[in-house]
Amino acid sequence: MRAVAHGISDVGLQREHNEDSFAVLQDQALCIVADGMGGHRAGDVASRLATEAIGEFFKKTANDDATWPFHFDPNLTDEENRLLTSIRLANRQIYEHSTRSQDLRGMGTTVVGALYSNRKNRMYLGHVGDSRAYRVRGGAIQQMTRDHSLVNDYLAAMPDMTEEQRSELPKNVITRALGMQDNVEVDLQSDECQPGDVYVLCSDGLSGMITDGEIFDVVRESAGNLEQLCCRLVMLANEHGGEDNITAVVIRVEDDGDRHIELSKTLPLVTRPSVTGTEEDTPPASAVAPAEQPPPSRPT
Repeated sequence: MRAVAHGISDVGLQREHNEDSFAVLQDQALCIVADGMGGHRAGDVASRLATEAIGEFFKKTANDDATWPFHFDPNLTDEENRLLTSIRLANRQIYEHSTRSQDLRGMGTTVVGALYSNRKNRMYLGHVGDSRAYRVRGGAIQQMTRDHSLVNDYLAAMPDMTEEQRSELPKNVITRALGMQDNVEVDLQSDECQPGDVYVLCSDGLSGMITDGEIFDVVRESAGNLEQLCCRLVMLANEHGGEDNITAVVIRVEDDGDRHIELSKTLPLVTRPSVTGTEEDTPPASAVAPAEQPPPSRPT
């Protein structure tokens, strides 16, 4: 089995700059999506710091000869430890950057990462915030991550809330993000892969604009061409309003007899309508980093 991946990011139709970042690391079989927040364009700093810190840690620990900044948890697999540690390290770096600069104070970012192991035939997922991971398998789509949001926290504590009570809760408040404090709780999970599985990592600029069913339909129609799949997801989110930055990374698990991982980082220019209505070529966004603040609210 092997995993093939592709990703793009788009500013959307109503924002002037892109605070999302993503990374597809072929040698590490790792994909990351981060969605930054903060004034003075600090959000793009936070998201880029997250992807860079996670990727750099994986590169340094590829040969098991680097010093780990946190204790190795014997109850977790090697893959889970690497993913957990990389995200916690990114959180620390973002937090430290934010405390050293007034312009960056209070910045943060969500993150979702997917690490593929063909040796174990498993996909390892780690996330903080409301950037999501989906899995499309057969005739169904499943959200693999749980949004760390005020709404979800209330629902967990009060599952019998009425629709009217739910509607009164602010929908743009997340309760967990990288950079808010010097430590962060990271959700981890492991999924046994099957040939044909497609995993979609995305910022809420995608999941907030199109439904899970629409994501499923696009995946089923375009799974043979991951570049086209990413572009169609972004185009659909823009057709529905493009209210936020939009980032999508898709990973397809294949059974072709090869025993090596083959994640392809294919990142051509993305053509999008600009905020002025003209068309321009925008390179796929790379994510850029970093404080305790109140639960962060996304701009509405």
